[in-house]
Amino acid sequence: MDYRAVERAIMERGVEWDFEPTLDRIVALLDLLGSPQQAYPVVHIAGTNGKTSTARLTEVLLRERNLRVGRFTSPHLVSMRERIVVDGEPLSEERFAEVYEEIAPYVELTDTQGRRIQFFELLTAMAYAAFADTPVDVAVIETGMGGSWDATNVVESAVSVITPISLDHTDRLGPDIPSIAGEKAGIIKAGSTTIFAQQDLEAAEVLMRRAVEVGAVVAREGLEFGVLSREVALGGQLLTLRGLKGVYEDVYLPLYGAHQASNAVCSLAAVEALTGGDDPLDVELVRQAFAQASSPGRLEVVRTSPTVIIDAAHNPGGMEATLDGLHESFDFAKVIGVVAVMADKDVSALLELLEPILEEIVVTRNSSPRSMPLEELAELAVGMFGEDRVHVVERLDDAIDRGIGIADAAGEFSGTGVLITGSVVTAGDARLLLKVDRP
Repeated sequence: MDYRAVERAIMERGVEWDFEPTLDRIVALLDLLGSPQQAYPVVHIAGTNGKTSTARLTEVLLRERNLRVGRFTSPHLVSMRERIVVDGEPLSEERFAEVYEEIAPYVELTDTQGRRIQFFELLTAMAYAAFADTPVDVAVIETGMGGSWDATNVVESAVSVITPISLDHTDRLGPDIPSIAGEKAGIIKAGSTTIFAQQDLEAAEVLMRRAVEVGAVVAREGLEFGVLSREVALGGQLLTLRGLKGVYEDVYLPLYGAHQASNAVCSLAAVEALTGGDDPLDVELVRQAFAQASSPGRLEVVRTSPTVIIDAAHNPGGMEATLDGLHESFDFAKVIGVVAVMADKDVSALLELLEPILEEIVVTRNSSPRSMPLEELAELAVGMFGEDRVHVVERLDDAIDRGIGIADAAGEFSGTGVLITGSVVTAGDARLLLKVDRP
């Protein structure tokens, strides 16, 4: 099979946001495969926002220590191959197809046992198998949704990380923060070390209760480790970080926003915990690793004159972090928004956050069937922004052109920027349309 045929076969398994909450299928499949997920230590990451950035930052630190690292993240921006990464590179099309074909007979056998493998489960099994076959020294695994019932949660992780928890996927994970935190807490394993990013009190209480129940060691941002100082720098920020084992000064991070500094120190604590012992990491190693960091689609500058920024924020917590980072790091007099969102998100809350920031908004659709119908998004936007500030454009490519055109018309020295946001799919589509290099 070629790569496109494999893509189609995986997509025929359904969609990742529609799943039955059980681990029975993935356990049955991995048992047939010889439990590849047990072949390497794992850093397991859950939370609402910041998971992918934290995974990438953890990976770059581990690779700087000359370890072979596998990374599994979701969703992808452009290509399904982005989800399964070895040595910092997505699997090639040929290797991706090979891994699929290697496990396909076992998938079919699991199917015939009355446990039809679903989309995300198949990709998870492919990642675990690819990492065992490489083999990797350590795997950094991001949950897809939730924790307890997430297909990735078949590992006995050495270290787990819980990034900030807020409201998202409430139809699947529960209607409030304690319910969602309880689901995310399912990745905390007995005898492991768990790294907690700063959390709302009601989330922190649930997470701590789970850690105590299973006997996990806990390290909390702001208490056992944290960001001691940070200042805006050209292309990012300069940090002083207190890890679990030492202080790391003059660390340049080429990512914007306080949330990325938090992601960085959480990844630092995770790697310190994984290495064991009492000695801190080499500070120069930490500097070199973080200086190479990237997080595509997260306050990512993709062109200048005018400046165009892509961000994948898709829930209120993520959008708040994005807008804080935008305000802190970019000196825009005006911002034009290009926005396409999923219909199942809290769209009113997203628009309410954007309204004080955006001079004008171009509403549109992305390539997902879940994208909010244009007339519905336009109605919400007009109610929030007023008709004079809203532009309604059917296609995302035309919407981007409209947003850039508005900024251009304001003049080269107007200080007008363009923010393309609202969804991971919107960010991925925009990167593809603007011909940004692959993630």
